[in-house]
Amino acid sequence: MNIKTAIPAWSDMSSRVLVAALFFALAWRLGSDFVETQRPTDLLMLVGEALVVVLTCLRRPAQFVDRRTVVRIVTAVSLLSPLLVGPAESQALLSEAAAASLAGLGLAIVVGGKISLGWSFGLLPANRGVMERGLYRVVRHPIYLGYLLTHIPFLAAHPSGWNAAVLLAGDSALIIRALYEEQTLGRDPKYVRYCQTVKWRIVPGVC
Repeated sequence: MNIKTAIPAWSDMSSRVLVAALFFALAWRLGSDFVETQRPTDLLMLVGEALVVVLTCLRRPAQFVDRRTVVRIVTAVSLLSPLLVGPAESQALLSEAAAASLAGLGLAIVVGGKISLGWSFGLLPANRGVMERGLYRVVRHPIYLGYLLTHIPFLAAHPSGWNAAVLLAGDSALIIRALYEEQTLGRDPKYVRYCQTVKWRIVPGVC
């Protein structure tokens, strides 16, 4: 069954507007908290999500993508959930220095992965070319690894039921999204050979 269809222009534009609007709301919440508390985890989380927004709004258009409803829902949850987090007044579970260090590592991985990927970054699964350079020599989805390493210390610095729920939903969807991407790319013999060389999807030694 062919699961690839053209992207309507109105749908692509509306998704960019929605992502940008949610990011500005996130920037207001975390920016205000940073001014009040000077917690660097606020800025690190904000910068990481800003990269998502910039590349989402400026990404290279794809002619055909996997637009099945379930894939679109999973992608939306993985993208939008982290934009719904907010500052928490409860006691942090990790020192700010430790949380900032781990989040900084995650952000560095996100930046490194996106530099390797360039404007080929996309939302829905699509074959925009098989990437084999940079961090893609270590894991097949380094950007997702960076997201996880950024979200975990943010939750430790801002523990709340709401933050835990939205990040758990978003990161679970992120892992499922990686599987859908591999279904699409798996039709390319070059990607099949790449998977034989790079064994780990997201976390080296784990999965």
